[in-house]
Amino acid sequence: MLPVRKIKSDKMLNKIVFLLLMLIAVVPVHAYEFRNGAVVYLKKDFKKASKRIFPYSYESSDFESVNIIKVASGICPQNRKTKTAPGGYLRKINPLLPTKENIQKGRNLFVKDTKPTACKLCHGMRGNGNGSLAKGMEPPPRNFTCGKTMKGLLDGQLFWVIRNGSKGTAMPAHKFSLSKEQIWQLIIYIRRFLET
Repeated sequence: MLPVRKIKSDKMLNKIVFLLLMLIAVVPVHAYEFRNGAVVYLKKDFKKASKRIFPYSYESSDFESVNIIKVASGICPQNRKTKTAPGGYLRKINPLLPTKENIQKGRNLFVKDTKPTACKLCHGMRGNGNGSLAKGMEPPPRNFTCGKTMKGLLDGQLFWVIRNGSKGTAMPAHKFSLSKEQIWQLIIYIRRFLET
């Protein structure tokens, strides 16, 4: 994530970039509101919408804009019919501590080391479910930035899904490609998408 600081740049360029990004990220989310008076809507919510697109250009106390951009970037909440893990798995709690080493190993697995495809290709680099392979997937990949979805997922459920895959989705089983320790490291990293 970019460091929190005020960004000084050409205001016109910022407005152009803002309008382009708004058309990509905000307009589809609020398409129904644009039927009557798009210009009024844009002028009225320019400041609010710009926080959605440029959350890093505001003070760190502006926590709401960070949450809004996460929600806008992926489906939240996600309605799923994922099979519940067996009781033995559901009772599992991550035995690893979120040390810098475990977080880094989990990140490496998420970004590049998991085979046959890295997690980021479906779940996105920011964990929002918008990876380069996600387009057209039904159901879409899990959005790890969505608190409404993730807070109810136990560690054991995540472990079971990563290990065994998820029937009816594109999520493959990793029981032969990842060790148990690597799966727990991935879970530590995945959980951090809610914190950042």
